[in-house]
Amino acid sequence: MKQVQALRVMLGGGSVFLTGPPGSGKTYVLNQFVRRAVKTGKTVAVTASTGIAATHIGGTTIHSWSGLGVREELGPRDRQQLAGNARLVKRYNATDVLVIDEVSMLHGRRLDMLNEACKLLRKSELPFGGLQVILVGDLFQLPPVTRGGGELDFVHLSPAWEELGPKICYLSEQHRQQEDGLLDLLEAMRRGELEAVHQELLQTRMGTKPEADQPVTRLYAHNIDIDTVNQRYLSAITDESYEYEMETKGSTAKVEQLLRGILAPEVLELKLGAEVMFVANNMNAGFFNGTRGRVVAFRDDEPIVQIVGGKRKIKVVPHSWKLEEDGRVRAEVAQLPLRLAWAITIHKSQGMSLDAAEIDLSKSFTPGMGYVALSRVRSLDGLFLSGINNMALRMHEKIYDLDRSLRAASRQLALNTPESVEEPLSSHETTPVKTGLLSELKLWRLRCAREEGVPAYIIAHDSVLEAIAARPPSSPQALLGVKGFGDHKLEKYGSDIMKIVAEYSSTPIPIN
Repeated sequence: MKQVQALRVMLGGGSVFLTGPPGSGKTYVLNQFVRRAVKTGKTVAVTASTGIAATHIGGTTIHSWSGLGVREELGPRDRQQLAGNARLVKRYNATDVLVIDEVSMLHGRRLDMLNEACKLLRKSELPFGGLQVILVGDLFQLPPVTRGGGELDFVHLSPAWEELGPKICYLSEQHRQQEDGLLDLLEAMRRGELEAVHQELLQTRMGTKPEADQPVTRLYAHNIDIDTVNQRYLSAITDESYEYEMETKGSTAKVEQLLRGILAPEVLELKLGAEVMFVANNMNAGFFNGTRGRVVAFRDDEPIVQIVGGKRKIKVVPHSWKLEEDGRVRAEVAQLPLRLAWAITIHKSQGMSLDAAEIDLSKSFTPGMGYVALSRVRSLDGLFLSGINNMALRMHEKIYDLDRSLRAASRQLALNTPESVEEPLSSHETTPVKTGLLSELKLWRLRCAREEGVPAYIIAHDSVLEAIAARPPSSPQALLGVKGFGDHKLEKYGSDIMKIVAEYSSTPIPIN
């Protein structure tokens, strides 16, 4: 399917799985869709499965947006807490479109939880409470880590995915400029058709080393390897060492549950010149989970980190992570939101796009690992391969069959999808305040104010009525998405407003 066709399908309002190989333009199409959807007056929540992936699309993690945090399941108390969170209720009901990028790294059970939360907070039994859901990603990427070595929890096998039934937009064109053989290698891996020429291509990069001053990320299969590499580089620095110990509050079980969801080490050692990665989001401070930097100074025993590729310097202070249940903080940890980053695991590299990477695939232990690592690099010249084993070039057998079915579904959809998209009007042209409806709402407000003996603004501010008149709600629950309209007003005035909206919508438009 061509990019313009995928964009047209997404703008049609239905839920979509946007997929395709590296270089096919998934991020470009997504950005075009978000821009155009916002122009038509829709509220779009842009999220990703990990913080690193979220930085690339200017969004937040789905864990943070959804309010689900590190929960592993939704029990009765969890559902009660979510439904009683006015801020979350407003967020869910104010949203028209939910985007989840790098969806391959999302556990199937988490998508099920999100589906349940959407239905609960939007009070609708439609899939995801009636939201348009845009799933983006490449299912040839590594699936999420399953603790205890259990069966892989592929997101596309979840009941929520099946219930959503997204349309498949499989991008087939290539838009990367480099034609150096790397993309052909990756495509051959996707088809299961690796040949001797591809093996020979990899051998040309075996044992190559980057220039001494070339910024490079080192990728390894195991945590023990990255810990060893990071410690070796840190030990080579002769400057003074600073240690930062994590502070914790709460029961041991709850603290351990919280620690499973964060990447900050319990003891962090830093020196001048240390390469680091931020492991939390703080837009005001100027960093996100996955932002890379280098320690350039210490001030008041706190590190100053300069962001890679820019001049911005950030004084890093402790960050707090909390586990909340029933409106109470059950566990809390505080630590500098940093970890050493001379080397990272291949799993952690998903969602990254690198100019250069030194990759060791000699200890690859699961299908898809080599594909993920190699597809992080933009060109063959940026690939420095230090080792490889037989597992590195294998892919998950189940994904081959899935990929064929996704391609077929996308081809069928493309046959009935025009290759053009009209530019939408600006938001103020497509969502004007409907003056007739606004007049009816103001008359209703005046009657209520007289009956209750209160000023009109107590019933509803002008801004509330104008928002309703600009985007008439399709259900009483949708009123909760209007700023300044909460549960109390919904219970008291929701039916009146919906009656006015329904009567206005059925009024014939006069013809002059």
